Amino acid sequence: MLLWTRWARVSTWSFAALLFVAIYGLPVAMIALASVSGQWNGILPSHLTLSHYTRILHSESLDQLRVSVTTGAVASAAALVAGTWSALALRQFKGTPSRILNVVFFLPSAVPSVSIGLGLLVAFSQRPLLLNGTATIVFVAHFLLISAFTYGNVSAGLARFAPEYGEVAESLGARPLYKLTRVTLPLVAPYLLAAFSLSFALSMGELGATLMIYPPGWVTLPVGIFALSDRGAIFDAATLTMVLGGGTLLVLLALSRVSSRAAVR
Repeated sequence: MLLWTRWARVSTWSFAALLFVAIYGLPVAMIALASVSGQWNGILPSHLTLSHYTRILHSESLDQLRVSVTTGAVASAAALVAGTWSALALRQFKGTPSRILNVVFFLPSAVPSVSIGLGLLVAFSQRPLLLNGTATIVFVAHFLLISAFTYGNVSAGLARFAPEYGEVAESLGARPLYKLTRVTLPLVAPYLLAAFSLSFALSMGELGATLMIYPPGWVTLPVGIFALSDRGAIFDAATLTMVLGGGTLLVLLALSRVSSRAAVR
């Protein structure tokens, strides 16, 4: 076949590399250049400077980063618990009930995030559940938006987990809690960590719903980036974008190492 020839492999990889550079490399490079630009009137910026990064250390941007990390960690942990619990419970269902419940769990990811934000505003702007104007409503929005991805990852891991392991544990006298904590969860641990990583990354970059519901004292970094770009402070917005991307990448790399060790075990 032509795909096995040297020419075909070189052509395929070259096209993939060009596509990657065009879609991902160039936008990231432009943002990185803008974050160190003092002036940009030509094709490339001039008067390169790190003053934008220095200004971040003395502004509210660090608080916004802390808010984003806190929101992402808490919402991802809650989504991991709920998604794992749901995947384990729905594993017992077959046929039509299983398909219907799967659609229900993936529904929040199938609608625009602004719809989630609007729905939360309508639902929680009156007593007895008055969450509008509090940080709790931001956590709820992020939880709803990322829980479907957590559920999907854990379900995929459980699908590859042979039920015979649990049956052997039961035959040896293992109680349900022992089987869950010592057999099932350790076997799907890499999928749990992957689900948490994906949920955290999605939460760190979420803007649509957050922009509609965030209170003044709980501003995430994507909202801060949007506010800066809306005011025309493109260089500062680019700097915050690099900080957001770098911070998210560091967390994901740490989680990836933990996931690799769990997979080896």
